[in-house]
Amino acid sequence: SVAYSPSGHQIASGSYDETVRLWDTQTGAPGPVLSGHSNSVKSVAYSPSGHQIASGSCDKTIRLWDTQTGAPGHVLSGHTDSVNSVAYSPSGHQIASGSDDETVRLWDTKTGAPGPVLSGHTDYVISVAYSPGGHQIASGSYDTTVRLWDTQTGASGPVLSGHTDYIKSVAYSPSGHQIASGSYDKTVRLWDTQTSAPGPVLIGHSNAVESVAYSPSGHQIASGSCDTTVRLWDTQTGEPGHVLSGHTDYIIGVAYSPSGHQIASGSYDTTVRLWDTQTGLPGPVLSGHTNAVESVAYSPSGHQIASGSCDKTVRLWDMQTGEPGHVLSGHTNYVISVAYSP
Repeated sequence: SVAYSPSGHQIASGSYDETVRLWDTQTGAPGPVLSGHSNSVKSVAYSPSGHQIASGSCDKTIRLWDTQTGAPGHVLSGHTDSVNSVAYSPSGHQIASGSDDETVRLWDTKTGAPGPVLSGHTDYVISVAYSPGGHQIASGSYDTTVRLWDTQTGASGPVLSGHTDYIKSVAYSPSGHQIASGSYDKTVRLWDTQTSAPGPVLIGHSNAVESVAYSPSGHQIASGSCDTTVRLWDTQTGEPGHVLSGHTDYIIGVAYSPSGHQIASGSYDTTVRLWDTQTGLPGPVLSGHTNAVESVAYSPSGHQIASGSCDKTVRLWDMQTGEPGHVLSGHTNYVISVAYSP
């Protein structure tokens, strides 16, 4: 996992080498190495303020860290199996974590105290997301359902059923009125968050859908698939838009630029590709990684892209030209997650 800090000046990368590493996005200089996990780090996220990072690991814990000093904060223990996904509430006061133990857990970010345990799924929870308002969480599971939960009480809301295979990715629209879920059943499904009514089923992929993302406007969705394509869809009608072809292996990550005019896709073919969201035309192909690209992220300014790879590096790229920037080396195993500071 790779993540940008909210300011965009820092990146966090989580790796199978059990560490999170921080990097300066301007210079590429390494910052603190966050050590403490005893198994692979699957997910990293910045708090909205950018002062804290949460990392979720196969060691069953979530760890909190100070982004300035790298000092460890609370260790959030309670899950009984690997943690796959961590997310901060929009306020930054709460974290949600999804685990192979079939639960979602809520945590207080200041005290580290456990909140409600959200039980109901009957298989691994792979993806968790907060609604933009912060009052609701969506969780996607290998049990083929999306569940909605109240973040204050932990009460279970509607169960969104319809997929016929594992769900890998869930996302809220910017308005919070809609959820998209991507599944191994080769479809993306849209759901109304207020009525929980199913919306359009987006059919077109010929293999598993690994990731879904909303455009900043909320009018478009991008889905990345093991069929080697990215597909664009209209969120109101479900109508298919452009099919973005060029990758030669599974696509694991897709991200919109902050302007919404560009998409980046990362693939097992070792490249990142850029695409124009209005015309569907391909832009630069970002080549340099020597193994699968697992994660892509745009900096908050939109000028830079970070990609995390199984070649153990994070690479930075110029979004306009596709020119390579710094190569961030230091991890000793696959980099699964990257994030920019807000």
